[in-house]
Amino acid sequence: MNLIEQTISSIAAPDEAAMRDARDHQARLTKPSGSLGVLEEVSVKLAGLAGQCPPPLPEPAAVAVFAADHGVHAQGVTPWPQEVTAQMVANFLAGGAVVNAFAGQVGASVSVVDIGVAADLDPAPGLIPRKIAPGTADLTRGPAMTADEARRAVATGIEVARDLAAAGKGCLITGDMGIANTTASAALIAAFTGLPAERVTGRGTGIDDATHARKIEVVRAALALHGLPAGDGADPLDVLAAVGGLEHAAIAGFILGAASLRIPVVLDGVIAGAAALVATAMCPRALGACVAGHRSAEPGHGAAIDALGLRPLVDLELRLGEGTGALLALPLVQGAVRVLHEVATFDSAGVSGKDAGRRN
Repeated sequence: MNLIEQTISSIAAPDEAAMRDARDHQARLTKPSGSLGVLEEVSVKLAGLAGQCPPPLPEPAAVAVFAADHGVHAQGVTPWPQEVTAQMVANFLAGGAVVNAFAGQVGASVSVVDIGVAADLDPAPGLIPRKIAPGTADLTRGPAMTADEARRAVATGIEVARDLAAAGKGCLITGDMGIANTTASAALIAAFTGLPAERVTGRGTGIDDATHARKIEVVRAALALHGLPAGDGADPLDVLAAVGGLEHAAIAGFILGAASLRIPVVLDGVIAGAAALVATAMCPRALGACVAGHRSAEPGHGAAIDALGLRPLVDLELRLGEGTGALLALPLVQGAVRVLHEVATFDSAGVSGKDAGRRN
């Protein structure tokens, strides 16, 4: 088997016994049952992922920022020049971006993966050079990637997840950088959800009305060109190659790699949401590793996480990307698991349960 097939075959379904143990343990803790709301659901999910209760603490955490450029930039979908991708990579590596500030706040490491930046990047600490191609082709004129490029990018994401796990990371966080990548994201989300272009195409970096209208038309044209949505029988890798980005492919692999290792992956915004649709179409069991860090202001992101059935932990109208929303949610994910490790039960603490008075 190749790496992708091997990884998919090793992804296990959630462990029902561990999830049942986590629910039972939550009910015995010194708090009203269900009082931690969604955090209890997160703890149960991560117990199912790990196959044990309590699951390992999801720490230390690592952000992998997958950076790539997009040929659809030529269609005028953003006023930002393409060279900003490489410039922001340099900013990440210098520690000057929001992702660096938020990662420092929660003790997460930041790596930048050059999966497809349309520029030659000098070696630097924190940079992982894995360029598949110098950006994608224009998805309105043909496939964004060849089938081989898409598969290689997915495999690279798996390798990055494995390397971070081997370095002792207990939680992975998706990050991204790529001018025009919200256009490719909208096309992917429309292709996998069946929603029309206008429902899933947002303003990205803050474009004006005219550019937004242009962006919707570009997404609509790309879908028509490639015959998308293609229905339930479509190969997810074919859809990915047609309208996706190299960073979408790598993040999909990153998710598959994390799931195969039973490590949780906290998803960021619309780019991660689009990639998660690819990953779970390739292997539905991979959803068991995914936690939606936040709900982006991008309409396509809401559509993606709704289709995935994920509940976002934070909703702050963010639309930055980089991994920033997921980093803000990280302490919530860690706290959900820490409760199972550290909070006393009614019996161990000598605290009366709610029905104790009725028995006396």
